[in-house]
Amino acid sequence: MEYKFDFYTRRYMFFGIAALFLLIGLIFGFINGGLNFDIQFEGGTHLEVPMKQDNVNTGDVETYVRNTFGKAVTTQIQRLYSPDAPDNQAVHLIIKASKSETFSAEQINELQDHLDAQYGIVEDQRVSIRTVAPYIGEEMLQKGLLAILIASALILLYVWVRFSVMSGLSAAVCATATLLINAFVVLSVYAIFRLPINDLFIAAILTILGYSINDTIVVYDRVRENAKGSKRLSHVELINHSLNQSLTRSINTGLTTLLCVVTIFVFAIIFNINSLREFILPLMIGIVAGKYTTLFIVTQLWAMWQMKLNDMRLAAQQKTGKA
Repeated sequence: MEYKFDFYTRRYMFFGIAALFLLIGLIFGFINGGLNFDIQFEGGTHLEVPMKQDNVNTGDVETYVRNTFGKAVTTQIQRLYSPDAPDNQAVHLIIKASKSETFSAEQINELQDHLDAQYGIVEDQRVSIRTVAPYIGEEMLQKGLLAILIASALILLYVWVRFSVMSGLSAAVCATATLLINAFVVLSVYAIFRLPINDLFIAAILTILGYSINDTIVVYDRVRENAKGSKRLSHVELINHSLNQSLTRSINTGLTTLLCVVTIFVFAIIFNINSLREFILPLMIGIVAGKYTTLFIVTQLWAMWQMKLNDMRLAAQQKTGKA
């Protein structure tokens, strides 16, 4: 049987590309000292102070905090869209102290007085203050990871039952494994670029799991129907035929979804909507990763599993016959 594209023969190349990307993420994770957890998961204090001007010397602010309070902080200037500002751009100073470097109320007031005296704080705008104790952050992280594990377990159970005709357990394990690969790909990007991981990241990962399994089920459905229609197809012929049949639909669906998500991401950048941007970014990465694993990994793994089982059965039958 001839195909437009032979997915199975090139499987090790596709596996290698995914493994290489994950390895790069792991290396950068070690180089950067691990993942960059936001204060929601790590604990600490996050201050967002509206400033009258954008010439704040962030280095001087960090030095002042370290010398005055003995705390290590990171600072950055952020320009937000604001219709009340003269040029529609409000300038905010972001100050982050992680883990045990949390600020007391007195220290926050003293820091605000210093910033007001040095640079000027906008008086009619609220100073945003978030403080999370380290143990609360750890608990939130554990619950987020638990949510991902529960979702993965439920997906595995669903696929196992629905695709019993395809040896449901193997189909479910392969599908769930590739979903976790998608999640690790997103983590790799965050490790490489040192992006902060927060509750929106967990929400995006759960969304990615749901979107990716839907894509995988479309391909699995095609494999199941072709398996019923022709018992003479080998596993290699079966997945190649099924993937080529669903290739156009899969690519068109992925591009349409990605176009919508990118549009939202651009909108979030233009108007500096941080919460939306932090949710959409991992979603974009996950959509691309999910499309890759659906086309190039999941069914190939399933076919390899089935052929290995067939070889084991054949070996057992030959052994029994000789005995």
